[in-house]
Amino acid sequence: MRLPEVTGTPVAMPGSMVAAEVEPADHFTWQELQTEMKKLAWTKGDFRIVPYGFLWANMVYETERTNLGDYTLWAISPDDEGEDAFHVVGKSTRLGIDVAGPRLRCFRCAPSGGKVEIDFQGDFAIENKPGVLLRHAYWEIKDRNFRLVAGQTWDVISPLYPGTIMYSVYWGAGNIGYRRPQFRAERYLAFSDTALLTLQGSINTDASSDFTTGRVQNGDHGGWPLLEGRTAMTLGRRGKHCRPITVGTSGHIGEVIIDFTDPPRDDAAIRTWSFNVDLHIPITDRLGFQGEFFTGENLSTFLGGIVQGIDVPGQRAIRSTGGWLELWYDWTSDLHTHVGYTIDDPENNDVTADPPSGNGRLYNHAYWGNIVYDVTDKFTVGFEVGSWKTLFANKRPGEAVRFEFMAKYGF
Repeated sequence: MRLPEVTGTPVAMPGSMVAAEVEPADHFTWQELQTEMKKLAWTKGDFRIVPYGFLWANMVYETERTNLGDYTLWAISPDDEGEDAFHVVGKSTRLGIDVAGPRLRCFRCAPSGGKVEIDFQGDFAIENKPGVLLRHAYWEIKDRNFRLVAGQTWDVISPLYPGTIMYSVYWGAGNIGYRRPQFRAERYLAFSDTALLTLQGSINTDASSDFTTGRVQNGDHGGWPLLEGRTAMTLGRRGKHCRPITVGTSGHIGEVIIDFTDPPRDDAAIRTWSFNVDLHIPITDRLGFQGEFFTGENLSTFLGGIVQGIDVPGQRAIRSTGGWLELWYDWTSDLHTHVGYTIDDPENNDVTADPPSGNGRLYNHAYWGNIVYDVTDKFTVGFEVGSWKTLFANKRPGEAVRFEFMAKYGF
């Protein structure tokens, strides 16, 4: 059982009705899909609604504390917290509905649909009183040639995810990209059975917040949107049991408006941009490789720069470069392994030492390896070991080893 954010399954933009680089007809005919949906769904007029969910529990032991424990983004300096810690968490539990709507004549009778999905990571610092977090809420029209989306879903840039069992998927440590409200268009150009070009673009809200030097800095909306785009080439036969290679390049540009107080600076426009590369290579039926690279500045809203976008004392954007790579291997159809490395390296000169706190983060990396077992097609367990190291501007490095067990039941 390979699931987005958990197993590092290839390429597709998570949350889409049909994977962007795979033609729907290669998996199910429309009649087969309707037959399966009738078993699970209820109907309201022209709409068919399918509920789903994951009951998800994690148990974590870390040799030194991380921020924020079960939702790890970096290792805490021993100058602040040198103790070990143990966590049991159930707030990753996820509920959602998929909606299949009528075909629209004005879009060449393309199917319409949508998704609403929540989990309970809304207040991720409190483990037994979680808050509801809206993950996805969007409407879409899609066929094998194009896709239009309106609502909240994944970023266009950097669409892959490591095959980790950790909920925070190495955000802050080299994996960038998150969810945000957007209007989005995609075009799929199949030149042959073995060559598919995917073009994606979106207009997004320029939401901004970060944890720079320990002080949360929120931005106001600018006068123009955050723009994202991606171009990807898929080479090789597509469909079930095929192993196409996908290479993508993506980027974004925008700005956020910040009010600084010391010294006073009202409505300062701070630019945000990135350039990214993503690669997915299935080598055999069991073995494969994937990874991403990024560089840019003011990336906190994408969980880059170790979740630092703006250096408040210096009143400037923080530049950062990093990425991640992973090998996966399927021992059997039910037993899977992922090993990887990830790094996020902000420009040191952009991070003020800030002696009163010393929380400016200069470097963050992690190694990990796991084993995931599909007990049934609905029940999955996994165990992962990760080693973290974070460097600070004015404190001793944080180093932690995390041991995590995960059990997840889907319905």
